[in-house]
Amino acid sequence: MSGKVKVTLVKSPIGALESHRACVRGLGLKKMHQSRVLEDTPAVRGMINKVSFLVKAEVAQ
Repeated sequence: MSGKVKVTLVKSPIGALESHRACVRGLGLKKMHQSRVLEDTPAVRGMINKVSFLVKAEVAQ
């Protein structure tokens, strides 16, 4: 399962908990509609699950 995952910030983290904002920054997302392609690791999956209401994740080719 060590593929790639594309993560896009679709909702602003303003007003979210500080730990959620830290996860968004940890994923490398700074601006709205910015995307990053990351390694599909358990740590990245955990961050995506924590802020799933702020981001959209999809399998990257």
